[in-house]
Amino acid sequence: MDFRDDVDLDASQVENRGGGGGIRGGGLAIGGGAAGIIALIAALIFGINPGDITGSGGGATTSAQPSSGLSQQCKKGSDADQSENCRVVGVVNSIQVYWKGAFDQAGKTHYTPAKTVLFSQAVDTGCGQATSQVGPFYCPSDKHVYLDLSFFDELQSKFGAKGGPFAQAYVIAHEYGHHVQDLLGTMDRVSGNSQGASSDSVRLELQADCYGGVWAKNAVDTGFYEKPFTDADIQEALDAASAVGDDRIQEKAQGRVDPESFTHGTAQQRTTWFSTGYKSGDPGKCDTFSGGV
Repeated sequence: MDFRDDVDLDASQVENRGGGGGIRGGGLAIGGGAAGIIALIAALIFGINPGDITGSGGGATTSAQPSSGLSQQCKKGSDADQSENCRVVGVVNSIQVYWKGAFDQAGKTHYTPAKTVLFSQAVDTGCGQATSQVGPFYCPSDKHVYLDLSFFDELQSKFGAKGGPFAQAYVIAHEYGHHVQDLLGTMDRVSGNSQGASSDSVRLELQADCYGGVWAKNAVDTGFYEKPFTDADIQEALDAASAVGDDRIQEKAQGRVDPESFTHGTAQQRTTWFSTGYKSGDPGKCDTFSGGV
């Protein structure tokens, strides 16, 4: 996963808010014993709206803090090969170049870029207040992706993933898949049943996985990478997708699997749909809403 050394990075697409977004009231409200904890983890890892879980959804936002030098630090692709923050910038840039072109080619709704916000510990968003416990998420209210980089350590230590740069890229691409769903109106059209093996929540998450695979197939054409991703790169993504399958999370946390409480899909489903997107390179092949999943 090597960036082109001479490619220009657009650091304005990533905002670094640093630490302490200011959680009021003691942070996330977690209840319901083991089942409630499982629901929280499964709903928020790669989730869409933390306000639905915390009960603090609404217009709570915080003013942007200084970018901590991203515009000075992240100028070229060579910087993305040396710095984690700059790698996030490069991945975000590539993803948004791809989706802008895909929207233009399809003649669909104009693609509106989404900013990624890097934070530590806590952050205020248009969907409510969140802590780093939330993991990466997309907020449709303010159309931002939120990411605490410490999540990638937890992906390995808590969820057993092997990690790696492309595991990070997969996570970011998945969240931008939710942004695409938002722009296309997919989120508005689903009925809203949020749990179960065939629920709309599972179908949304699997489609976002598929969209992530589509970007990966087309990433080299965005001009940000030296060459197509290797089999080892793609394996990092598949390993990360598998690690956060509902069945894997539930088995680790409670020693049993309850399909009726699924919100994101099984390990096999997540890897299958990422692979579908990657093999086809076509977002039109990501229809998880027709038939079974």
